[in-house]
Amino acid sequence: MAQALAAAGKDAVFSYAGRTDSPVAQPLPTRVGGFGGVAGLVDYLRAERIDAVIDATHPFAAQMSRNAIEACARAGVPLLGLERAPWVAGIGNRWVHVDSLEAAVAALPDAPTRVFLAIGKQNLAGFAAKPHHYLLRLVDAPDAPPLPDCTVLLARGPFEAEGDRALLIQHNISHIVAKNAGGTGAEAKLIAACALGLPVILIDRPTLPTRRVVGSVPEVMGWLSHADLGV
Repeated sequence: MAQALAAAGKDAVFSYAGRTDSPVAQPLPTRVGGFGGVAGLVDYLRAERIDAVIDATHPFAAQMSRNAIEACARAGVPLLGLERAPWVAGIGNRWVHVDSLEAAVAALPDAPTRVFLAIGKQNLAGFAAKPHHYLLRLVDAPDAPPLPDCTVLLARGPFEAEGDRALLIQHNISHIVAKNAGGTGAEAKLIAACALGLPVILIDRPTLPTRRVVGSVPEVMGWLSHADLGV
């Protein structure tokens, strides 16, 4: 999205939450950090005279999306969500759908096993309730072991199915826990799990207030070109 905006010469700002130590560089002016809730975001939109907002946050960054929806409504700024379609199970997938992290913990076996916990670095502590060895793949090195019994791998996607298949075999993984983020960059683990016949506990996306959503960069660029937006 940032590349398309830069190539089109749009006056745009790329906003990161700041949870990654070394975020990918973008071809746009970049700001890092929160806005101070809905009121702070409204102030920012007005102070910077923003004409349109593209909400391209992770599907599980629900609070930021909710804040953006409310702030744009208050400030009278058009908002468009750019969101990858969720993954859908196919033949051979052994998926268990759950609606929360707590439900994902409960869905794991009670007896010790080896779990690929592919949910990022946030909200890991709850999984200590089950006596498993957890394989974690993170972008940034944690300051301390996130769980009592875990292996941490540092890697940044996109990943390939054959590589993830080898990873699952190497670490003798029996279960995978993942968020239904959608897209191709993180799908490799699901393809690998299917090939190995492993169960996947898939956390469904949080529900957001109604907003307009598209699934591709060209659709966003078409929306930005609309005369009513003034950009």
